Amino acid sequence: MQWWKVTLVVVGLAALFGLGIILGHFGIPKKDDPTPPPQDLDQELLGTVMSQLDAHRIQENLRELSLKPHMATTPRDEDLVRLLLQRWQNPESGLDAAEQGVYEVLLSFPNQEQPNTVRVVSPGGAILFSARRSEENLTGEQGDPEVVQPYAAYAPAGTPQGLLVYANRGSESDYEHLKAQGVNLTGTIALTRYGGVGRGAKAVNGAKHGVAGVLVYTDPGDINDNLKLPNETFPNSWALPPSGVERGSYYEHFGDPSTPYFPSTPFAFRLENADIQGFPPIPTQPIGFEDAQQLLCNLGGSPAPAAWQGALGCQYRLGPGFLDNGQFPRDSQVNVTVHNRVELRNSSNVLGVIRGAVEPDRYVLYGNHRDSWVHGAVDPSSGTAVLLEISRVLGTLVKKGTWRPRRSVVFASWGAEEFGLIGSTEFTEEFFTKLQEWAVAYINVDIAVFANATLRAQGTPPAQSVIFSAAKQVPAPGKSTLTVYDSWLQHSNRSSPTHGVIPSLGSLGAGSDYAAFVHFLGITSMDIAYTYDRSKTSARIYPTYHTAFDTFQYVESFLDPGFISHQAVARTAANTLLRLSDSLLLPFKTSDYSETLRGFLQAAQEALGPVLTPRGISLEPLAAAVGRFEQAAAKLDQHIETLKNNPSDPLKVRMVNDQLMLLERAFLNPRAFPEKYYYSHVLWAPRTSSVPTFPGLANACEEAAKTPDDPKAWATVRKQLSIAAMAVVGAAITLEPVA
Repeated sequence: MQWWKVTLVVVGLAALFGLGIILGHFGIPKKDDPTPPPQDLDQELLGTVMSQLDAHRIQENLRELSLKPHMATTPRDEDLVRLLLQRWQNPESGLDAAEQGVYEVLLSFPNQEQPNTVRVVSPGGAILFSARRSEENLTGEQGDPEVVQPYAAYAPAGTPQGLLVYANRGSESDYEHLKAQGVNLTGTIALTRYGGVGRGAKAVNGAKHGVAGVLVYTDPGDINDNLKLPNETFPNSWALPPSGVERGSYYEHFGDPSTPYFPSTPFAFRLENADIQGFPPIPTQPIGFEDAQQLLCNLGGSPAPAAWQGALGCQYRLGPGFLDNGQFPRDSQVNVTVHNRVELRNSSNVLGVIRGAVEPDRYVLYGNHRDSWVHGAVDPSSGTAVLLEISRVLGTLVKKGTWRPRRSVVFASWGAEEFGLIGSTEFTEEFFTKLQEWAVAYINVDIAVFANATLRAQGTPPAQSVIFSAAKQVPAPGKSTLTVYDSWLQHSNRSSPTHGVIPSLGSLGAGSDYAAFVHFLGITSMDIAYTYDRSKTSARIYPTYHTAFDTFQYVESFLDPGFISHQAVARTAANTLLRLSDSLLLPFKTSDYSETLRGFLQAAQEALGPVLTPRGISLEPLAAAVGRFEQAAAKLDQHIETLKNNPSDPLKVRMVNDQLMLLERAFLNPRAFPEKYYYSHVLWAPRTSSVPTFPGLANACEEAAKTPDDPKAWATVRKQLSIAAMAVVGAAITLEPVA
């Protein structure tokens, strides 16, 4: 082995060993700490912390974090690793300990010497049109030499060339529609728009039908409320400029692609690149809508359906080939040349710990990723700016000796999230056992501020009551008489059978670093952000997402002037964190899960029952399981209320807290979805069916309906029904008192 490889192995092992030492060390009580241990959540402390969270400091954090592009593993990314370590090791405002954990992970990059290209080529081979290779330099930042060329991460290299077709969002049904219209997809280049299905799925679906290459663009009708002219877009408004291109990972799973279920340590088993599942099968390249306009507005063929039309100022057609009287000869082809490559790189997580005074072996985790595609002022640096301010305020209290949490608090800055949630996933793989045994909850604040209208929170049901309580104590920015909860209730609400009209708490998919915590580990998780008023915009996300226009100026000018929404997120997240770290009894309501399960059951009975009953498949076992859970949850809630009045027995408190902590784990079944990496949670795995019920059951029923005479398909339905019922029974047993 070469000397430098030996050095890398030693450094990597030392870093990972250091993280393990930190997590274990701070699970041991310290008897010489002069800080009095907290007995329960201190409301006065909550007020102190929220008053000290400073909007100006968050603003300055963001200015520094977004100063330069900081894609994963680049020199600027490593600079930010050192910045976090410096802040968390500060003698006056730092944490008890901070450590860097390094993983060697497989990433994908474009070739700087051979840029990816998109061209229209005449039948004679002449180049008639070339798409931009970089975004227009409108404010100076776009010209930074560290700005990475727009590309589709993990898309393979290749040079496909063929007639152009328009495939809408690239879903399976979109390609099927093209075939139904008589369009021969074999050897074509498919132009698709973002949204509808995941990035990678656009290429996967196209390849199934013979498509040779895929282009992806952002339609101004999906992101800009139809604005598309230069004077209507950034820097004149928050709208995406015509040259803006959304970068992103096209890998369909999460974690290091080469080490599924193994942490990417020096001696981990690695798949050969050819054996990795989930990479796009055909060359793929994103482009801006100004280039898409040149292609789409000259495309021939039949008119596209009304639902496929967009805001480029022309009628969208299906192709193949171009218009007879258009800019390009009819039989001109589109050439897509991709020179992407994959390589192993060292990527760092940074962890900071505040040791718990009473239950140091119980962790409340708070995380956000650090890497961006370009400057990343919104994604992810708005979240990192908030993370640094919360840790500064809490660290200062610890260093002064005026506060120490009941439970340990772990702050995390994850690496390589943009490539597929890699840093957080590798962490959960390495510390799987310890986290399953000791982790109370995970709080994620990735994009802290999408816009400045209202709170947007997502989470598993036990998180609902915690976030609600926190939001009720935070003033809504710019609305002196309202709380964040009040504003949230006005903008997004639902009717609850238990609570009446309440804010809508979204569910967690796999869009950020909470994914491995909830789907793989079964840890109660939540994601907190401020967002836009959906009655005033149809944007699917903030317009400059993953482009070179996501800059500090963009945030300061359009998303959050004064940074008061960032401050509101910091206050809400910090309040939530302290409730989880300091409350004597964990502030989870198990009855909120009862409501979710009852809703799932009713949806299954109404939508699936008529299909299942004629086949002799009964939902009664599932109904009985949900009933048992409801009884167990109600009894535990009553027991908790009794315990609150007489919490003198620490063993009884610990037993109840363990039941609350372990409830989410009870819904895990690692064999429920064997075809999906990391998805073990029976309630929150991806659902392709439109029926809002147990995803495994709903998906199996949908597939069986396509082949009604296949006994294996209905056997899968029965299996998924058993998996769902057993998970609910297991959760009920978790809540029932020990016999």
